[in-house]
Amino acid sequence: MANVIKLHKGLDINLQGRAAEEKLSLKSNGRFALVPDDFEGVTPKVVVKEGDVVKAGDALFVNKQYPEMKFASPVSGKVTAVERGERRKVLCVKVEADKEQSYVDFGKKDVEKMDGQAVLEHIMEAGLLGYVNQLPYAVATTPVRPRTVFVSALRDKPLACDFEYEVKGQEQDFVTGLKALAKIAKVYVGVGKDSALQAKISNLEGVEVNVFDGPCPAGNVGVQVNHLEPVNKGEMVWAIGDPTVVLFIGRLFNTGKVDLRRTVALCGSEVKKPCHVEMLVGEELSTLLSNSYDADHHVRIINGNVLTGRQTTKDGYLGAHSSEITVIPEGDDADELLGWILPRLKQFSVNRSYFSWLLGKKKEYALDARVKGGERHIIMSGEYDRVLPMDIYGEYLIKAIITGDIDKMEQLGIYEVSPEDFALAEFVDSSKLELQRIVREGLNMLRKENT
Repeated sequence: MANVIKLHKGLDINLQGRAAEEKLSLKSNGRFALVPDDFEGVTPKVVVKEGDVVKAGDALFVNKQYPEMKFASPVSGKVTAVERGERRKVLCVKVEADKEQSYVDFGKKDVEKMDGQAVLEHIMEAGLLGYVNQLPYAVATTPVRPRTVFVSALRDKPLACDFEYEVKGQEQDFVTGLKALAKIAKVYVGVGKDSALQAKISNLEGVEVNVFDGPCPAGNVGVQVNHLEPVNKGEMVWAIGDPTVVLFIGRLFNTGKVDLRRTVALCGSEVKKPCHVEMLVGEELSTLLSNSYDADHHVRIINGNVLTGRQTTKDGYLGAHSSEITVIPEGDDADELLGWILPRLKQFSVNRSYFSWLLGKKKEYALDARVKGGERHIIMSGEYDRVLPMDIYGEYLIKAIITGDIDKMEQLGIYEVSPEDFALAEFVDSSKLELQRIVREGLNMLRKENT
């Protein structure tokens, strides 16, 4: 029987626009791009040039610090551009897809007959290792075997694409992916209390299943690491918060091909018909977003989740770890008579400042992108602690990062956190600080200091 971990801290935000459990077919326009910024901590070195012809699985760029780490093209076709920004930073590598797809054949593999090093090298050769993140630093991992592997199969952020829905019909790929990871190190899998996956993976050798029962962010892989085996200085673990990566790995071993298909939720209060679609990593969003929302409205398009995603445009590309494309009101055209004095039955408040809490927890809200306040001095009120179910002092850690006190950061547990762990704290923060950006800067500072 799986170990059940009950969490009490956190916050569930019930938003309008949840994707219906139906999958619509999407005709791609054939334009794709792989974006190095989707792989935190990677310095890309492009290994193709404009005009080159590639197969799905061929490397588009490698990690300059670890050239054996490749990043594979999601499609076969012609390289149309290598876009660069300031100081020749690589922004993306664009590929125009062929009508008939061809794949690099990496060969079907029997995981049972392979050792951990062989599995690691196979994943790396196929260009999939960069999709795996590590703690500390919350960056794309390196070609080093970890202490342990953590996989969160629970998505509980607002409007998140339900992984239980995505994995239906692909259970064997998920099992194969877990078996491959278990050859590298012991695997901890976190699932929800009503997960149907639990029965299918609970008897796998080298895999331990844990049930996390509680509000968001129970599904954060960092929260699960903190409750199972916290990371100490000098240790490294793989933290796979995007369970679709396990499907990528499983498909590689079962088919011998790099298959970067993922189920994406088109969601948000501005979407006319929230639904699920199947897309490839790096696919242009214009086809998906065409006529999906009212073009006359001021909207914000988010590549990913409302709490952790990046702002994009309809001409952007699906992120490497994005399981949602979210469209919400921008809020820059809002005109509220009397402002905060109104009872606001349609607005959400953590502190019950509005009367909307009387309508119950099932009430759905159409929140916009406004910050609703200006940045100010940090308020030590315990706000972070109420939504951060980790054994750390969040407010003190943020202060240590802002002041650049590395010793304090280490003492306060920075090695086991990632920016997404502070997403809810950022949402409730009265000081209106960009906590995720601050944590990222702290992790980058520490990584530079230790390398």
